[in-house]
Amino acid sequence: MGHRLTQYAHGGGCACKIPPGELESMVATLAVGTPPDAQGELLVGLDAGDDAAAVRIGDGTAVVATTDFFTPVVDDPFDWGRIAAANALSDVYAMGARPVVAVNLLGWPREVLPFDLATEVLRGGLEVCTTAGCHLAGGHSVDDPEPKYGLAVTGIADPDRLLRNDAGRPGTPLSLTKPLGIGVLNTAHKATGRYSAAAVDTMTTLNADASRAAVAAGIVCATDVTGFGLLGHALKLARASGVTVVIDANAVPYLDGARPAVRDGQVSGGTRRNLDWVRPDADMTVGEEDALLLADAQTSGGLLVAGEIPGAPVIGELRAPGEHPLVVR
Repeated sequence: MGHRLTQYAHGGGCACKIPPGELESMVATLAVGTPPDAQGELLVGLDAGDDAAAVRIGDGTAVVATTDFFTPVVDDPFDWGRIAAANALSDVYAMGARPVVAVNLLGWPREVLPFDLATEVLRGGLEVCTTAGCHLAGGHSVDDPEPKYGLAVTGIADPDRLLRNDAGRPGTPLSLTKPLGIGVLNTAHKATGRYSAAAVDTMTTLNADASRAAVAAGIVCATDVTGFGLLGHALKLARASGVTVVIDANAVPYLDGARPAVRDGQVSGGTRRNLDWVRPDADMTVGEEDALLLADAQTSGGLLVAGEIPGAPVIGELRAPGEHPLVVR
C-alpha cells in the first residue's frame, strides 16, 4: 500500500495550527514599529491579525507577503503539495492581491520517508503555482521528524483596494465562497483512509476568481477561512472591524459527507479548541453538531467576504456592535 503520509504527523493540515487564543497571547507583547531605514509604508501588520502583511512601496503598488506550511492533510504526496500551495496562495488572494513569486518550505524525515515522495510534494506545489501564474523558485528544506510543506509567497496589489479584516461596516452582507466540512473529512481520511474527492477538489481550488470578483465589486473587507474555522475567522473579523458578525447557520453550505463525519466523531482537536475559544464571545443558539461544523478547522478554505459576489451564498451580515461580537442562529 505504500506510505500513508497522514500517519507521520500528529495533526493534519491547518488543524495542526497553534490555537488562536495561545497565538494571541504569544504575539501580544510584540511591538511593531517602523525601522529607521524601512522602505515603504506598512499598511497591514500584526495589529488586526490579518491574512498577510502589506507595504506600500509607491507608484500605486503594495507588496503583500505571507507564509503558510503544515503537516500532511492527505496521504497522496502530489495532492498534499497542491493543497499546501493553494492554501499558502489563499492568504494573498484574501488581501485582494495577485501572487508574483513563491519559494518552497519543506521539512522532511529523510531517514524515514523516501525522497521520491518529497519530489511529488514539490511537483504538486509547482503545478498549483503554475496555474496561479506565480513563479516558484527555490526555497528551504530541513531534516524534520514530521513531514511539513508550504510556501512563502509575495504578491502585489493596489494599496487603495486591499481586502482587509478591519474594514467591515454594519449593514454589509457576508458571503462564503467555499463549503465547509473540509476538516472533518480530512480527519476521517487520516483515521480510516477514506478519500474524499470533493474535499481535495475544494482544497485545490484557488481563491483567485473570488478575490478578483470582490475587488472588482469595490469590496474592502474579507478574510480566508482556514485553521480557526468559520467561527474563529469571523470573530477575528468582528473584533478587528468593531462590528457584530451574525451568521445564519442554515445558510452555510457543507460538503457531502461532512455531517456523517461529525456524527462518527471525526472531529480534530483543533476544531474543538476553535469552538472553546469563540464560545465566551458568542451568542450561539445552534446544536453541538452545527457548532462543531461551523468551527471546523478548514485547510485551504474559501473567502469570507463582507459583500456579495457572484456564485457565493450569503450566510449572514455585519451589524453594529452589541453584547457579543459573534452571533450564530
